[in-house]
Amino acid sequence: MMSRSYTNLLDLASGNFAALSLGAGGGGGRGLRRMPRVMTVPGTLADLQEEEERANSVASDVQSSQAQDRIIIVANQLPVRARRRPDGRGWTFAWDEDSLLLQLKDGLPDDMEVLYVGSLNVDVEPHEQDDVAQALLERFKCVPAFLSPDLHERFYHGFCKRRLWPLFHYMLPFSASSTSDHGSSGGAGAARGSGGRYDRSLWEAYVLANKLFSQKVIEVINPEDDYVWIHDYHLMALPTFLRRRFNRLRMGFFLHVPFPSSEIYRTLPFREEILKALLNCDLIGFHTFDYARHFLSCCSRMLGIEYQSKRGYIGLDYFGRTIGIKILPVGIHMGQLQSVLRLPDKEWRVNELRQQFEGKTVLLGVDDMDIFKGINLKLLAFEHMLKLHPKWQGRAVLVQIANPARAQGKDLKEIQNEIEESCERINKAFGHAGYSPVVLIDRTISAVEKIAYYTIAECVVVTAVRDGMNLTPYEYIVCRQGISDSKDSEADGQKKSMLVVSEFIGCSPSLSGAIRINPWNIETTGEAMNEAISLADGEKQLRHEKHYRYVSTHDVAYWSKSFQQDMERTCKDHFRRNCWGIGLGFGFRVVAVEPNFRKLHVDGIVSAYMKAKSRAILMDYDGTLVPLASINKQPTAEIIRIINTLCADKKNVVFIVSGRGRNHLGDWFLPCEKLGIAAEHGYFVRWSQDEEWETYSQSTDFGWMQIAEPVMKLYTESTDGSSIEPKESALVWHHRDADPGFGSSQAKEMLDHLESVLANEPVSVKSGKFIVEVKPQGVSKGLVAEKILSAMAENGRQADFVLCIGDDRSDEEMFEDIAGIVTRNLVAPDTSIFGCTVGQKPSKARYYLDDTAEVRNMLGALADASEESSFEERFEPPLST
Repeated sequence: MMSRSYTNLLDLASGNFAALSLGAGGGGGRGLRRMPRVMTVPGTLADLQEEEERANSVASDVQSSQAQDRIIIVANQLPVRARRRPDGRGWTFAWDEDSLLLQLKDGLPDDMEVLYVGSLNVDVEPHEQDDVAQALLERFKCVPAFLSPDLHERFYHGFCKRRLWPLFHYMLPFSASSTSDHGSSGGAGAARGSGGRYDRSLWEAYVLANKLFSQKVIEVINPEDDYVWIHDYHLMALPTFLRRRFNRLRMGFFLHVPFPSSEIYRTLPFREEILKALLNCDLIGFHTFDYARHFLSCCSRMLGIEYQSKRGYIGLDYFGRTIGIKILPVGIHMGQLQSVLRLPDKEWRVNELRQQFEGKTVLLGVDDMDIFKGINLKLLAFEHMLKLHPKWQGRAVLVQIANPARAQGKDLKEIQNEIEESCERINKAFGHAGYSPVVLIDRTISAVEKIAYYTIAECVVVTAVRDGMNLTPYEYIVCRQGISDSKDSEADGQKKSMLVVSEFIGCSPSLSGAIRINPWNIETTGEAMNEAISLADGEKQLRHEKHYRYVSTHDVAYWSKSFQQDMERTCKDHFRRNCWGIGLGFGFRVVAVEPNFRKLHVDGIVSAYMKAKSRAILMDYDGTLVPLASINKQPTAEIIRIINTLCADKKNVVFIVSGRGRNHLGDWFLPCEKLGIAAEHGYFVRWSQDEEWETYSQSTDFGWMQIAEPVMKLYTESTDGSSIEPKESALVWHHRDADPGFGSSQAKEMLDHLESVLANEPVSVKSGKFIVEVKPQGVSKGLVAEKILSAMAENGRQADFVLCIGDDRSDEEMFEDIAGIVTRNLVAPDTSIFGCTVGQKPSKARYYLDDTAEVRNMLGALADASEESSFEERFEPPLST
């Protein structure tokens, strides 16, 4: 039966769960029943599922049974090849030497244990799954996740390949069949079945598969010691499942495909669920800055989360956790490639190809037969080069290795037909006896044969229209360099190379010596081919040397080592902070705060309130007494009653400390005669309705407004959705309703502009949440709090109870100021100090309340205590004589 935690997590009211759960049950929870567990939570998998249904999250505070660090690498497929024995009895397993997951071990610390979690590329019968799991764990340290054929079809071929993969490569499902049957640039398999737009049942299968992967991780994890590194778009929902179980788990994610622009990504119906799941990681990696920038833009536009760059590291502040953004393209495995270069049959294959193409200049393409590889665009560009530069007719040859298609479908078939027609046309137009300008190899070739082609090619051309990384240029550069101890490498000209690469592939930014092209522009691509093979050998050698230095030093080991180091750096404060989980479904997130930060309990503050003889209560207004989202900002009758009750207590000094103007606050709190008001962050202060407004600032010259206002108007006119709020002492520029990216960019530029033109004026320019504010120097909520407490002490009413409560950045100055008031003798030595922020978030306050409703309840409890105390004083019987 499907656990309730799953349906609660997704908030899915409908779907084909019955079939999925029955299909998954064949092996999803059985594969490791006999394995020697290394667990922090004892019991069966059913026990783990029951525990997951407990409220919120299980904190990762269980003591570990291991001393050394371990990393659990989770991916859709294990780095193991499996095939059934010829006699049909049992299985044989071997490492997949081409798997990136296996190669990245070279960059991890020698003493770090590596454990793999993933699925196999074969179907294993349910009755064999326990034995297979045991064998893989003991011999390969691999933990298999067995998905039923039906679930695998809907998860992998359905949602991953027919929905996510095309979308991440910028293909939208405009018609019912436009996303069907597309292959993959980086993984095995392809979409199958009929087309169609987004199907919720496929999303449910994707989430269920991710849940099954999480259960395998949970079976073997030591949350205090282990790192978890999740790979690629198949498992983007997995971080939420793991974070729900272990708040402090050290977890990273790397995306091996492009991340699309926000305009494309926002078309995904499950866009926020995936974003929020990824944000449960500690480090998120991308191949290029473009991909990372698109992800950050989505976080900004959809979730309102801005990123900051500190000392070269990009980070997202998400409920107190800093999520690192890693930008580093993966490299190749130098050792593996060098070993193939040393194979004995490599040389004779190279000599054979040199004889075959003697006197010819070879351009080479190596691509999967894929709709995104742009093979036909390459052929058309080569045809253009031959037409425009007849000198290459009879001399230039384009060898196109097209790895056999791993998919079927209408679009792919059309591409294949176009390629074949182009090859026939070009060879017919420019070929003759003994010369074919295009050589199409559409069969599987060995690694040695491919390297031989790399070795003899003068130039490699990559015209993919969208590709996550593409390591073909890297492999070509190493093959042209040859083996360092080869005697004839210099004579054979192996130390020069040329590259023509699409600007839409992940490796393009790292190859600064390559000729970058827009593959859709056939004419410029053809000219780039001509330029590449026409350059002088000295220029080719310089470009090659530059590329080889990069490729040889930024290999796969460098990539994994750098990612692991950044994960350690990002997670270093995990066990110092207090963490707890909040939210339902994919809205779940972990809040991390300093150890002394805790919820304000009403009983505790009421007890301190009752004991105090002189009290100061300072309250923000917007977001504290009334919700920010409220359309009607006026105080309710309940708020007026509570404030009047607090003000009526002779022991209290009660102040509203707000950024709002004095006219608004004065009108709204007209019924509160004894209430003090500090308006515009404390520039104007009034102790009660009977007293005049005072100015708590030295500055009375507002000539700077004539300088600042034209600058703000300039940005307002060019930023749709922005506005200026003039105050008596300040100017505020709002961009909450502007485009998030453009508004933020304009705010940063305006900040610099205003700081420049107002450098000699007695003002401060500050940015806040969707605002830029210019106000006089020496005006802040912190200073007004200090002045109120000082005035109380001077009047013989030194406070022994202080409550400051607010919700935004300006209130942090107040919290910071009251933290040291005891040492400055502004209050009594034993004063009870309550700095309280609204919302569970990092703050300089020591306490928090969840929302404005809790604030009103707490203030109501204090008001009730005052009324009770007043009643007792009035009716207390006289002492007997």
